[in-house]
Amino acid sequence: MPGKILGRRGLLAAVNRERAAGRRIALANGLFDLLHVGHVRYLEAARREADVLVVAVNSDASARALKGPGRPLIPQRERAEILAALACVDYVIIFEETSAGPLIARIAPDVHCKGTDYRPDTVPEKDIVRRAGGRVAIVGDPKDHASRDLIRTILKRFPARGRARRPRAKKGGASAPPGCH
Repeated sequence: MPGKILGRRGLLAAVNRERAAGRRIALANGLFDLLHVGHVRYLEAARREADVLVVAVNSDASARALKGPGRPLIPQRERAEILAALACVDYVIIFEETSAGPLIARIAPDVHCKGTDYRPDTVPEKDIVRRAGGRVAIVGDPKDHASRDLIRTILKRFPARGRARRPRAKKGGASAPPGCH
């Protein structure tokens, strides 16, 4: 899996090798915090658009800039590793910008895949994709899943109950050393 996670130079070299072998490149991007079935369906659909799927993952800093404090919940390297473990994913890159535009301009994918919460005319990087000679594809199932919804569900089901209480020692018995409860 770590061999699937590349930096910009490594990804550019891999994309060039894939193109030289006649393969078409698809790029999908996102935060991918709390991976859920909507993400999997999106990535599997993106993979069907080309021979090779590159997944660009927002860095922790760009995730915070987009989603606010407290996000992401999962660190960037772990999110990248989880994505690299998926069979439909060929390469993963972590990107620092809040838009995949600079990465798209650099690797010029044949197709840039976005989820169904977009329309071809609302994809922020559409002009960059077209200038690079690619096309935009809207893929995946309806946007019925979101990490923010999972977070809300978790918070509802497991509300904060205050600080944890330390067990009391029994009268006449030895208490456990700190940290060994």
